[in-house]
Amino acid sequence: MPVDTPNHWGMVVATSQKGKVLMPGPLTSLKVLDFSTLLPGPYATMMLADMGAEVLRVESPDRMDLTRLTPPHDEGVATAHAYLNRGKQSITLNLKEPEAVETIRSLVADYDVVVEQFRPGVMARFGLGYESLSAINPGLVYCSITGYGQTGPYKDRAGHDINYLALSGVASYSGRADTGPPPLGIQVADVAGGSHHAVMGILAAVTHQRQTGEGQHVDISMTDAAFAMNAMAGAACLAAGEEPAPETGMLNGGAFYDYYQTADGRWLSVGSLEPPFAKQLFTVIGRPELAAKGLNPKPEDQRQLKKALREAIGERTLAEWQAIFDEQDACVEPVLTLREATQHPQIQGRHMVIEVDRGDGRTQKQIGHPLKFSATPCESAFIGKSPGADNERYLNRG
Repeated sequence: MPVDTPNHWGMVVATSQKGKVLMPGPLTSLKVLDFSTLLPGPYATMMLADMGAEVLRVESPDRMDLTRLTPPHDEGVATAHAYLNRGKQSITLNLKEPEAVETIRSLVADYDVVVEQFRPGVMARFGLGYESLSAINPGLVYCSITGYGQTGPYKDRAGHDINYLALSGVASYSGRADTGPPPLGIQVADVAGGSHHAVMGILAAVTHQRQTGEGQHVDISMTDAAFAMNAMAGAACLAAGEEPAPETGMLNGGAFYDYYQTADGRWLSVGSLEPPFAKQLFTVIGRPELAAKGLNPKPEDQRQLKKALREAIGERTLAEWQAIFDEQDACVEPVLTLREATQHPQIQGRHMVIEVDRGDGRTQKQIGHPLKFSATPCESAFIGKSPGADNERYLNRG
């Protein structure tokens, strides 16, 4: 019998005797056909699945998605695949075969959303483009995720995250003046650009569809999204003609807002821009007289502040600085390793490390869903399945 237990906000939710949340997610009525591979599309549809959508992943039977092969593996399953495809059903179809196309055309009448990540025109050549499928289901929301979009001179060009950040201008003012832009540890254009904008576009189009019955084609360009993320720098460039460059702005290394190395070779992040935070910071390092210069954009003043911080922070270990700034509210935090971050009380307290069902009674640790709903909590039901695990259910429907 279900029992009532408090969720992480202290609210009561219905659970089974095993503790499984029974309350449906906010997207429980949404059905998604997912043709995407690698990172951007699968990340987007994983977010939808976590929020309750029924996601059916359509994979090639003979061209393995590279995330299934990418190391490391946990008991034979690639960790990237187990994470990116959690909560999704899987069927295998060769879209070059007419029978497979007819299968998709019969399925699509029952679905709200199609997500695809091929180059422009590929799905249309299969007979599965937006025009063809919307003729079957006029309310269909059809989301295409590509590097450069469905139009423009680069629409058929290959690219990766680093290329989209380069062409969008983002890389030009990131990094250090003497070493240039850094290759980032995360895929900003792929995830913040492609995945998150795809989810926003899909949900906006679904809202429109629910109001009008009209579907539409959502065209997501990762380069567009990266360009839009220029935000304040882009506003200054377009409206005032100011060209940003590395280490020239308040937020990209031109001010004391920066990283500083500790005595033991670790790093401390300093974001104490506002006067109350700057006052605490410079008082802690024994230079309270410098606080007044914090918001002064003059390069010579900022160089003085950075020099003082480098010297002071370099005198103590990271652990020593953590102990000091744990007692301050000064926007100063340690640069943690990823393993350290998973164990941090804030990450743990927000349930951002979760246990996901492997399907054999055991669980795998994964990153949790970042959206917290008070009434319809997200659920990561199970890790990514093997190719075609649900062929019998979906392809042999009698």
